[in-house]
Amino acid sequence: MFIRLNILFFHSTVIYHLLSLLSERPPHLLSLLSERPPMAAANHSPSSPYSCGKDSGPVIPTTSLVTFLERIQETAFQTYERSKFDHKDFIDLSLKFDLSTTVKAFDEISKTENGSVSTKDFEEFIGKWFKSAGEDLVYVEPMDFETEPHGFLPKVENPEVRAWALEVHGLWKKLSREVSSSVHDHPELHTLLPLPVPGMIPGSRFREVYYWDSYWVIRGLLASKMHETAKAIVTNLISLLDTYGYVLNGARAYYTNRSQPPLLSAMVYEIYNRTGDVDLVKKALPALLKEYQFWNSEIHTMIIHDAENCNHSLNRYYAMWNKPRPEASAIDKRFASKFLNVNEKQKFYRELASTAESGWDFSTRWMRNPSEFTSLSTTTILPVDLNAFILRMELDIAFFAKIVGEDAIAEDFLTASHTRKKAFNSVFWNENMGQWVDYWLNYGAEPKEPQTWEAQNQNQNVFASNFVPLWIDLFNSDTPLVEKVTRSLQSSGLLRAAGIATSLTNSGHQWDFPNGWAPIQHMIVEGLWRSASIEARKVARDIAERWIRANYVAYKKTGTMHEKYNVEKCGEYGAGGIYRPQVSVGRMEWC
Repeated sequence: MFIRLNILFFHSTVIYHLLSLLSERPPHLLSLLSERPPMAAANHSPSSPYSCGKDSGPVIPTTSLVTFLERIQETAFQTYERSKFDHKDFIDLSLKFDLSTTVKAFDEISKTENGSVSTKDFEEFIGKWFKSAGEDLVYVEPMDFETEPHGFLPKVENPEVRAWALEVHGLWKKLSREVSSSVHDHPELHTLLPLPVPGMIPGSRFREVYYWDSYWVIRGLLASKMHETAKAIVTNLISLLDTYGYVLNGARAYYTNRSQPPLLSAMVYEIYNRTGDVDLVKKALPALLKEYQFWNSEIHTMIIHDAENCNHSLNRYYAMWNKPRPEASAIDKRFASKFLNVNEKQKFYRELASTAESGWDFSTRWMRNPSEFTSLSTTTILPVDLNAFILRMELDIAFFAKIVGEDAIAEDFLTASHTRKKAFNSVFWNENMGQWVDYWLNYGAEPKEPQTWEAQNQNQNVFASNFVPLWIDLFNSDTPLVEKVTRSLQSSGLLRAAGIATSLTNSGHQWDFPNGWAPIQHMIVEGLWRSASIEARKVARDIAERWIRANYVAYKKTGTMHEKYNVEKCGEYGAGGIYRPQVSVGRMEWC
């Protein structure tokens, strides 16, 4: 029952926005630009490089509890059938007693040579010494929820669609949680991290706050007129940023080694745009400056020297971890077993964690050899969408700084945004394709050493991320550019019966064909819709209608929203990946 109620509100958020998009006229472009600074309107695949050099990147140590829970997870992996095993369930357990006593009890259990125990002994041990995953969160009534808020999607008039939207809106009550008092009083017993205020969780196996998911959660909350809950989510993310120096992938001790796509500034902007809350901007600006510094630290930046003799500083994902990801440790070890030495394994583990930092875990987009999962090389890629998000961050910070009277900061960040836009034109733009594409780095280059731009280093395979820059106003305000990119999207092969496919490669990975994800639909549709191009706006409407129809049909068949959909077949949810397809509310994305 719980899973049926947990409908990833990624989807509801995206649904709300695309529903409203289809029923309203866009704001006048000139008025948009006068209210804020304008926003950003490979086939080259060398062999796997893990055997070269030593992994010398930074590593953020984990906790003793996480290390012990990895042992529990490994035992579960050996004990249960794979089909009955979710690795995350065991890393999310909380202790009933202190760690040393629990470890001693576990060591005394009789085990076979391969580390397994009888199912009966294992389940008795878990029941005696642990609280169930999820017990460290407590349900809390959302402070600003109304059954039918005043002004809710006023232009959605179709009675069936409106009833569906209200039903989805009602699911917010199912996902509202606060951290239990035990997490605050005895953090050593939990992998869940303490947060100051209640918030929304995605649901299902995702029992904690996640970073980039929160942007679409907030968009949905704003559509539901739940402004205070939206602000609370930002408060929690800023708390993580203040504590660790960056927003974590999620609010768990095992996520402290990486972040996720940086959308905090976009969250603050959306809330300010709806509420005019200057105090929120004042609170967020110092945190956003800190986050900007993190993403522009040495490990995340590379310099590209272009054909016009200019240097461009651009960003990559780079997790601070070179071991199996604790939340998937047992599986990561199996993948790494093909490598012959510790150094190769460490490099592979860093690539796994860095791919998880991207949010696109997993996709052939990150593989030197699309048919070989262990060729992941995410740290040697400059992703076009990550750099679009940082471009938006620069524009947002400039906007916020101007609001609070920090004119020098505003000027600096506006300049930085225009510098990055030039880098987009020089490094990412492919004129023949009419798309922005990822750029492969030459393996082994150091961050401080400029690499000379080479056309062959552009990844000319088609991914939905190639069109994400349309979401940035510095690009979608350029009508001839938008029309060229729109034509490219139409001929790309990505547009399918139920929305935009993530890629054209049917690899079995969840961020590849035929799956479509709500954040991708939303960013591309919103970017097209914001433009002044009639043709682009028609395409935006068409994609929105396809995605909404697919979500609606699937909801009527299954009673849930799903985290991903098969865009080949209307109403069929997606598959692939290392965990079972999830249903939940926290990621309800726009159809």
